[in-house]
Amino acid sequence: MSEAVTREAVAQAGFFRSLRNPSFAFLWSGQTLSRLGDHLYDIALAWWVLEKTGSATAMAAVLIFAFAPMVLFTLIGGVVVDRYSRLHIMLAADVVRGATAAILGILAFRGDLEIWHVYLFSLVSGLVEAFFHPAYTAAVPAIVREAELPSANSLTSLSLQAGRIAGPPLGAALIALGGVSLAFVLNAITFFVSAVFLLPLLRGAQRLDAHSVSAAAEQSLLLDFKEGIQVVLEAPWLWLSIAVFALTNITLAGPYSISLPFLVNDHLGADVRTLGFLYACFAAGYVLSGVWLGGKAQLRGRGRLVYGGIAVAGLALFVFGLPIGIAALALAALINGAALEISGLAWTNALQSLVPAEKLGRVASLDALGSFALLPVGYGLAGWATESLGAPLVFILGGGLTTLVVLLAYCHPAVRALD
Repeated sequence: MSEAVTREAVAQAGFFRSLRNPSFAFLWSGQTLSRLGDHLYDIALAWWVLEKTGSATAMAAVLIFAFAPMVLFTLIGGVVVDRYSRLHIMLAADVVRGATAAILGILAFRGDLEIWHVYLFSLVSGLVEAFFHPAYTAAVPAIVREAELPSANSLTSLSLQAGRIAGPPLGAALIALGGVSLAFVLNAITFFVSAVFLLPLLRGAQRLDAHSVSAAAEQSLLLDFKEGIQVVLEAPWLWLSIAVFALTNITLAGPYSISLPFLVNDHLGADVRTLGFLYACFAAGYVLSGVWLGGKAQLRGRGRLVYGGIAVAGLALFVFGLPIGIAALALAALINGAALEISGLAWTNALQSLVPAEKLGRVASLDALGSFALLPVGYGLAGWATESLGAPLVFILGGGLTTLVVLLAYCHPAVRALD
């Protein structure tokens, strides 16, 4: 066996090494199933809303109902997961989401489902996610060893991207087979299975949650919240990076989510199959980088990885505004996804390694709030700019501004020193 083949075999073994930890294997398996359910539900929901209302406004309202509580309650979620058992919070979240999805499926099967039911479910789902996300982020480093964190985070991202790729076609097949009610019920089942997979971890819940149920549990929620903010403000690499993410999520997500369909239809003269192909290329880039980074026992130069990844992603997005063919755009999409995955995984690893475990939930929630709170602004600006300036110029401006913001922020010594 050649040396190159041997290194490849070692890297692959390293990528999957966190699954040798039974607790993480159960946690990851359950979440992989539930994320697949999320994405098959998304396409089923979009189809139902289209058939029921024929209104793009109604579809936008569904997204708003899901997004708003997640933003509004994510700070409370971070405080709660630092005070109570993260495993029990995740278990409760899976059960609640499974129950609500099952109710939607039953209503759809009986023909009684109304748009207000969907709004209500989206509201509950967003609220639960505000607690589940920081709980999962903070639980992983308590379950796996530090050397297994790159593998665990990469596998977590892989399950998300696999859901993005496999969920929509599976959802479409289920709709053709048994209607949207079948897709809704299967989504509910994935949540219940995920909850069952969490049960073996509860035997060691006291050990795994020892850092979250701390002496600080006697102090007020407000003081807990202030402590989380203090951790962020005292670390320039934290507050500066969160500010950068808030800006670059506007310049990256807006063109990707709003302008790309118009670019494909109006400027490339292509159809929805090309749009789906390009979206799949973005996801494929995430998967490739996830496998590569997951094989590493330790990440070095995390400041360079985080900021360099975003800068490269910005340049790749810039390319979408140039008069080039589908093949070049597919390569740019692949590079964009790969670069963002490198940045995201390096950032998650830095949070889990450098933030005190008993405060990680609060910092993770502050990170999520700061990073994504301005996304609606980005969507609105991208919609206006696409209609006023044209999709190609939106990509050029978005990609160029992304790279410029990142390079300026990287000049800060605390960012360059982040390892």
